[in-house]
Amino acid sequence: QVQLVQSGGGLVQAGGSLRLSCAASGLKVSKYVMGWFRQSRGKEREFVASILWRGFKTYYADSVKDRFTISRNNAENTVYLQMNSLKPEDTAAYYCAADDLGLGSSRSTDYDYWGQGTQVTVSS
Repeated sequence: QVQLVQSGGGLVQAGGSLRLSCAASGLKVSKYVMGWFRQSRGKEREFVASILWRGFKTYYADSVKDRFTISRNNAENTVYLQMNSLKPEDTAAYYCAADDLGLGSSRSTDYDYWGQGTQVTVSS
């Protein structure tokens, strides 16, 4: 049974930082494309970042590039999203996801497993 358990969300002031964690069981993050998505109230789910299983190549949405960093710790079987210089428009529910076939896709429909989501709220 695959589970992606998220932690690390919360409330932070604009300009601050948070780190989200996604601990996997039932799959090895070293053999999957791992991604982060977010969804604001009344809006569609949007791509944030992804990391490939080989070479640690990463992809980022333009809105978060140079501020967010996705990483993977194979020993912990966990992926992370380090978020710096947070803005109020980053406020959303954040979801980690795993894709057993893709190569860093930005489309949510390409991902097979999803975490429960965690709320990130950035105040002005």
